Amino acid sequence: INSGVKQNGKITAWSFVNVNGGGAALDAPYTFANVHLENKRADSPLRQGAYRATAATVNNHARETHIDEIARTLDMDPVALRLKNLDDNRMITVLQTTAEKFGWKDRKPVDGKGYGIACGFDRGGYVGTAVEISVDERDGDVRVDRIVAVFECGAIINPENVENQAVGAIIQGMGGALFEQIDYEDGRILNSRMKQYRVPRFSDVPPIEMHLLDRKDIPSAGAGEAPIICIAPAIGNAIFDATGKRLRNLPFARDGLA
Repeated sequence: INSGVKQNGKITAWSFVNVNGGGAALDAPYTFANVHLENKRADSPLRQGAYRATAATVNNHARETHIDEIARTLDMDPVALRLKNLDDNRMITVLQTTAEKFGWKDRKPVDGKGYGIACGFDRGGYVGTAVEISVDERDGDVRVDRIVAVFECGAIINPENVENQAVGAIIQGMGGALFEQIDYEDGRILNSRMKQYRVPRFSDVPPIEMHLLDRKDIPSAGAGEAPIICIAPAIGNAIFDATGKRLRNLPFARDGLA
């Protein structure tokens, strides 16, 4: 990603190139004056398959990490910078509601604590996610203490099912963000069994406050994939808030922060 931005936070140029990941959610929810988007195919030596929300997960992670970097560079509130570059009323409502429900304006700096936020859309679903994390200074262990998420996918027919899908997606996304990774040696997978491959456990999951925005004036969209796309960048942005370390590779903290 390459970008240009004015001192007031208005992003004037945006170049986003994905290699091999795919084109889902390549378009940003933001309005940029000059845009270059590209999805380059590549031959992988490994067998590949789709992740939940396909390329939207990685594209949104990269984009929302970069957006946070711009805000920090300008010493501007990350929510304010996003709103400065949003024209989509649905995305604006979701982001503002996320910040309000989380208490974004009321957060206070605390040693070892960090706060992060991200937003995005995919397949007709709009999502915002804010997190509070703790980082153990002794071993670099990262713990997610609180998650607030807002999801809008048009008219909601079955609220309980939508909430279950959204919460499940967030928990799955926590695994990819923090510790899920395949280990290779001499062409072999070393952690092919469930007891070897680290996934989220009950003890990893914090309180998740899920808010659904029911828009009866908009046709329903699928709810099973879009909610996953914001949890990783929100956690990464919170890690930076707590430590000043900008991490771009997933997982962030499989064995603690280096």
